[in-house]
Amino acid sequence: MNLILPAMLAALALPLNASGADADLLSPDKAFRLSAQLAKAGEIVVRYDVAPGYYLYRDKLKFSVEPASVALGNVRLPPGRIKEDEFFGRVETYRDEVLIRIPVKVPAGAERFVLTVRSQGCADAGICYTPQQQQVVLGPGLGQRPLDAPKTGAGSLLDALGEDTPPKR
Repeated sequence: MNLILPAMLAALALPLNASGADADLLSPDKAFRLSAQLAKAGEIVVRYDVAPGYYLYRDKLKFSVEPASVALGNVRLPPGRIKEDEFFGRVETYRDEVLIRIPVKVPAGAERFVLTVRSQGCADAGICYTPQQQQVVLGPGLGQRPLDAPKTGAGSLLDALGEDTPPKR
């Protein structure tokens, strides 16, 4: 009888501890900070700053543009780190910083276009986020963070290209 009460109290405390751990998780836009810009004529550079303790799935990254008159070439994804993932098996993942280069053909006279990026990532804590979709407005002289995202201070690799990016971790 003396063991039953402590066991019951411990069982009741488990959901509280689990929900407390969830409260420590970053929102997807903070765990996987996206920025993009036209680095030179005919190329978009997409950058993810992945927070410590988080990772992105390489094969879940998808890119599209609007309007249809803008055309993307073959996306150049760098190799990822192999991981035996409990959700998807053997996969390539990205941690820390990843730069993705995408050839783009923008018709003459086009001032702006919208790059849509779809991604999915997880926390090392064993929690995976639902697939995310973010949009970035691009055009000559524009280097943008996702729509509705706050701009942060500079201090990164793309500064030389004129991009406002999050501070280096």
